[in-house]
Amino acid sequence: MNQYIATFHTHVSALITTRTLTQNGISARMAPVPRKLSSSCGTCILYAADDPQQEKMDRDVEHIYRISPQNQYELLFQNL
Repeated sequence: MNQYIATFHTHVSALITTRTLTQNGISARMAPVPRKLSSSCGTCILYAADDPQQEKMDRDVEHIYRISPQNQYELLFQNL
């Protein structure tokens, strides 16, 4: 299981995605965006899953990162 961070353009989008992930049995929680990353709304979702779950993200997802065991962020998806 991998750890991921998803950032969003809006706080509402982060909330919608958190609900969608948890309704699908994925452990997810909202948190402030780490300083290394930027986000339009300042809210991200931290979640654990086998894959990035991109299809479950709200349309306003900004970035999806995989978190390495060394706490490095690997960009997997970018929505400009």
